[in-house]
Amino acid sequence: MEQRINVHEKGQNALKTLYGVGGYLKKSSIEIELRELVCFRVSQINRCAYCLDMHYKDARAKGETEQRLYGLSAWHESPYYTERERAAFTWAEALTACHVPDEVYLAVKKHFSDEELIDLTFVVTNINTWNRINLAFPNTPGTYVVGQFG
Repeated sequence: MEQRINVHEKGQNALKTLYGVGGYLKKSSIEIELRELVCFRVSQINRCAYCLDMHYKDARAKGETEQRLYGLSAWHESPYYTERERAAFTWAEALTACHVPDEVYLAVKKHFSDEELIDLTFVVTNINTWNRINLAFPNTPGTYVVGQFG
């Protein structure tokens, strides 16, 4: 079988847009800890091993606990997430499934301002895009180093 394209080498022009979105999100209204949890959760859903490795390492480097990361796939039953985090996970799961019912929107709006909800939506859509890129053009899981991409 032919080796897949290394998108980080060959796709620099295409990836510039995503890097720009990432730069915006670093300055967004969504706190870094929540962004990492959302990225980790969406990567679990999409089964993107490279992104799981990356966001696990980044979250730990920013002080996230192993317990909360281990429990994230069962966040509904886990007592150690805030209501705001739970709302973000609900939003992330709905967007990733491409189905956002009105009741989900109304529940999430109780915890996020308009600007925050727009930013959270970009966090979710951005990690979904990266998951799909890394599934199409795999990177080796376990090779990510914290801070590698700025």
